[in-house]
Amino acid sequence: MIHDYLPVTRQDMETRGWDQCDFVYVTGDAYVDHPSFGTAIISRLLEAHGYRVGIISQPDWKTKESIQTFGRPRLGFLVSAGNMDSMVNHYSVSKKRRKEDAYTPGGVMGKRPDYAVVVYCNLIRSVYKDVPIIAGGIEASLRRLAHYDYWSNRLKRSILLDAQADLISYGMGEHSIIEIADALDSGLDVKDITFIDGTVYKTKQLESVYDYKLLPDYEELVRDKKRYAESFFIQYSNTDPFSGKRLVEPYDGKLFVVQNPPSKPLTKQEMDDVYALPYMRSYHPSYEALGGVPAIREIKFSLISNRGCFGACSFCALTFHQGRIIQARSHESLVEEAKRLTEEPDFKGYIHDVGGPTANFRFPACEKQLTKGACPSKQCLFPEPCKNLKADHSDYVALLRKLRAIPKVKKVFIRSGIRFDYLLADTSRKFLKELCEYHVSGQLKVAPEHVSDAVLNRMGKPKNAVYRKFVKEYKEMNERLGKDQYLVPYLMSSHPGSTMKEAVELAEYLRDLGYMPEQVQDFYPTPSTISTCMYYTGYDCRTMEKVYVPVNPHEKAMQRALIQYRDPKNYDLVTEALRIAGRTDLIGYDKKCLVRPGGTKDYRSKNSSGGSKGGKGTNSRPVQKTDKGQPSGKKKAIRNIHKKKGR
Repeated sequence: MIHDYLPVTRQDMETRGWDQCDFVYVTGDAYVDHPSFGTAIISRLLEAHGYRVGIISQPDWKTKESIQTFGRPRLGFLVSAGNMDSMVNHYSVSKKRRKEDAYTPGGVMGKRPDYAVVVYCNLIRSVYKDVPIIAGGIEASLRRLAHYDYWSNRLKRSILLDAQADLISYGMGEHSIIEIADALDSGLDVKDITFIDGTVYKTKQLESVYDYKLLPDYEELVRDKKRYAESFFIQYSNTDPFSGKRLVEPYDGKLFVVQNPPSKPLTKQEMDDVYALPYMRSYHPSYEALGGVPAIREIKFSLISNRGCFGACSFCALTFHQGRIIQARSHESLVEEAKRLTEEPDFKGYIHDVGGPTANFRFPACEKQLTKGACPSKQCLFPEPCKNLKADHSDYVALLRKLRAIPKVKKVFIRSGIRFDYLLADTSRKFLKELCEYHVSGQLKVAPEHVSDAVLNRMGKPKNAVYRKFVKEYKEMNERLGKDQYLVPYLMSSHPGSTMKEAVELAEYLRDLGYMPEQVQDFYPTPSTISTCMYYTGYDCRTMEKVYVPVNPHEKAMQRALIQYRDPKNYDLVTEALRIAGRTDLIGYDKKCLVRPGGTKDYRSKNSSGGSKGGKGTNSRPVQKTDKGQPSGKKKAIRNIHKKKGR
């Protein structure tokens, strides 16, 4: 078979007639040859450019032999933790070990180390002293400069230093990895590869570095959290590929980590070419006996139509990784892939998603971004939609219509999330009508995240009034269409800026809504987000205002419990939270009260009827299975991790 899986053993390599690989790709994920996996895209792209790539998936990091499968590569090692940061993959926000790893055969946990990029790179360096090592993927990308590490609760150095790697290819990596490969192939020493956009390197002198912004020294950042907040905002303001400057971070004034400007976004043709590579579109067959790789289930019958996001939520790392400029595939590319999906033997007629980080973004926010980039000091949708915003869903509607018309396709769902503020900014309601009529499976998931404008402001999200307007229009459209469909709001507790007062405000909103979420996300301080910077420093780096941050685990548990105040096991936490907030008026027998004063027995009596999991009062209800072919809402949105976090 010409287009088979890439080699995973020496025998595979020899069967292809190779005596050596050009690159050996070491990854913390199982080997899944599908374009939702960064390993697949980068390795197939290198193959398309004539390079020989071998895959070492989830090596045993305790033995040196595990990374010697193919011997020494001709050009270098590529190292990635996988589609997720290894610490997010391993631990919940409460720092408890997760029980399942969806990116490992059989869902088995523990097949990759904590801080996988550092561990893998050091293992390679212990065997191959002078081989070039290029780190990439989400873990390396978001830890490329000094960063707060939630799990050790300290500021860490650039991962480039701790990993002993030579380069970081940050962001999505298609442009930079080919430039790196060509430079190495030309005979250039890896230490001289200092000129490629989308890369980070280290140097002992700055004589040859030009046009850069000097960040504070790492030791200064460790001493002064306010200085770290200032430094982080400089980084955040230089994430655009058109206007971003080269950044230099000193370490004791003797070593410098240099971040080159981001790579330019892919053109539509380049996007099409990436997704047309000869992927096998499944996990390696050697995993079948182990139960397969669970992550494939969420993305096998989904289409990635775009990347990038100009929503720029404070708690999301997309600005640092994929950027704010939307890159989209052509209709022809997506229709062709959809037709291939219909030929799969287990295709049931349902395309589970057509989207990306934000499904209804198909263009850059404005024409200027195509040549000058995104504004470094302004956001496109926050606090209000920019006057230059091009809110237009006509292209997305046309794409969805083409996909619906494909033979064997029964229904096309949109599950990767929409920006309701962008939808409302479009004066036409054609997309809202088609969304409700054809693309909702009985319930639509949206992410208001909170109801307090004070918290939403820190989140970089629209005011609650905007969400309320969307709820009203969504309900009216469904009534007009004769549809019985609901909204499922995603909510977040304990975000910076949320005091107990705001947490109670959210609980009261849910009380009036008649809804208790089955799932609540505590704010998770992952590397390289504005919200994480707030969490660590206590400052909003955009304004340098001080921000209240709930960091105490017990307080965070109370804020979370308030969102699920109907659950009897939360009684003690809820009553304690109400007393702390000075809201004992909500402990009583009035219909506006959240809990009764009689303890858990009386509490169960109050909440044993009336829909502890919500009602239909404002067209909202909890996640549940409602349509053939649609997974339960209890499953984690692995699809979103793929699309948002990329490689």
